Amino acid sequence: MIFIDGVGIGKRDKEFNPFFKFGFNTFQTLFGEIPSLDNPFLVRDRKYLFPLDANLDMNGLPQSGTGQASLFCGFNAAKFIGKHFGPFPYTTTLPKIKEDHILVHFHNQRGSSFFANAYPKPFFDYLKSGRERLGVTAASCRMNDVKFNTVTNVRNGTALTAEIINNRWNERLNYTLPQIRPQTAARRLLRISEKYKFTLYEFYFLDHLGHLRIKDEFNVIYNTLDLFLFTVLTEFDYKKTTIVICSDHGNFEDLSIKTHTRNPSLTITAGKYGEEIFNSAKSIKDIKTAIVKNCR
Repeated sequence: MIFIDGVGIGKRDKEFNPFFKFGFNTFQTLFGEIPSLDNPFLVRDRKYLFPLDANLDMNGLPQSGTGQASLFCGFNAAKFIGKHFGPFPYTTTLPKIKEDHILVHFHNQRGSSFFANAYPKPFFDYLKSGRERLGVTAASCRMNDVKFNTVTNVRNGTALTAEIINNRWNERLNYTLPQIRPQTAARRLLRISEKYKFTLYEFYFLDHLGHLRIKDEFNVIYNTLDLFLFTVLTEFDYKKTTIVICSDHGNFEDLSIKTHTRNPSLTITAGKYGEEIFNSAKSIKDIKTAIVKNCR
């Protein structure tokens, strides 16, 4: 499962939708075209690209705290608390995040799950400070005493940095990691996933770009993700593995605004149970249930 924060299916707009403005090889080569609100369902060679509702029958703009809780834990978190909320989890959802996160399910019920992201030293300093504001997955891992990956795991190839290719750790945090190609990172993730029933990797930088931050890094982030996803979707073992690429809400697909959108979230499934998940998930709260039901 590859989670990409803040990417929806938007208008066919060459001015404000980056996928139409710059092209995206993963969509164009593997599905024949770029998804849009006019054509949000693309199916080709047992790969399925489709929209999931992220509004969850609530007014306002979807947010990451409730969106990710819904996505990873399989319930309508926005309705549970009465509103969309984010970027961090709402306090009353924390018990469900602790007990129901998909990583926890596969660890407790299937005996094997892995969170493939690594964290740098400032993250561990933050934890030691006693502060509690963490994203949904990190919060679940901390509450369940799941050990976070470190720079050592990045060096030995058993985890990935959040930016895929290690460049930001080197440039901003003074690490001296080898900068790897997106294709190398994708193959590393596929190799890691062979050891576990369920593997999760999270990528946040499209959401940052959607909020019009770090604009000077647009080309690197955009092209890195494209190469990474293309390699995953063309080199995985489709007979043994199920790939789920999903998001919590729209944002990046409409750069005319700095906020999130009410567009459907972008979703791709492929491989062993890709069709079954495609047929059974209609909103972001359905993804966990669809994975648990089908990926046995």
